[in-house]
Amino acid sequence: MNAPTSSAQLEPLLLKDQAGGVLRLTLNRPSQFNSLSEEMLAELAAQLAAVAQDPAVRVVVIAGAGKAFCAGHDLKQMKATPELDYYRTLFADCARVMMQIQRMPQPVIARVHGIATAAGCQLVAMCDLAVAADVAKFAVSGINVGLFCATPSVALSRNVTRKQAFEMLVTGDFIDAATAKERGLVNRVVPLDQLDAEVARLAQSIVAKPQVAIAMGKGMFYKQLDMGIEAAYQLAGQSMACNMIDEVAQEGIDAFMNKRPPAWSPPR
Repeated sequence: MNAPTSSAQLEPLLLKDQAGGVLRLTLNRPSQFNSLSEEMLAELAAQLAAVAQDPAVRVVVIAGAGKAFCAGHDLKQMKATPELDYYRTLFADCARVMMQIQRMPQPVIARVHGIATAAGCQLVAMCDLAVAADVAKFAVSGINVGLFCATPSVALSRNVTRKQAFEMLVTGDFIDAATAKERGLVNRVVPLDQLDAEVARLAQSIVAKPQVAIAMGKGMFYKQLDMGIEAAYQLAGQSMACNMIDEVAQEGIDAFMNKRPPAWSPPR
């Protein structure tokens, strides 16, 4: 007999809502701050692949359920399999999803209502456009648990300046929505109660334009900007996988999950 399935397992990881040429994909793990589990990444990959072939979809909006937009990778799931090959595969899968966003013909808008950290911040950076509530916050905070956000650094450094990106990566500090807009990580910042209306305005402005021109223009835009991003993702994924297998990151994540200070000695 099959084991019983919990109600949590029955809940969809990704909610879909489509109207007027705009498809909204909502990350639906609110109790885990919409962390990108293996299952979430697989579902995102499948949905984005299907959407890319659907001419009825003109714009994609990626949102998050609950308090957070996305808190990055699922650290509990990562900690459960401390194997280099597992981490290499995980970060490669994540990179493929990020590249799907860039390669699909439809513009993708991040609707950011809460925190976007680590791979969640990477997701914002990889979306073509981003609209944030004024209460949203952003960080690449892996360094706080001993894990340099190598793969998020690829996307972040292609949105904000080199020094601004590196400061975020080595401090793990949050920036607010106004600062994110000033640095180029998001396009627009509005009060939370106006977020959906602003996202709709931006989406409808795109829907009103010729579909073929948008698709062709998006493809050209990224090709002319591309300076070895795939190679960068390959190198960053390998670096992050090696970092993750190290005892420093394993200890840091364990300390984070158990709400205790990490026992790092000597500093590495």
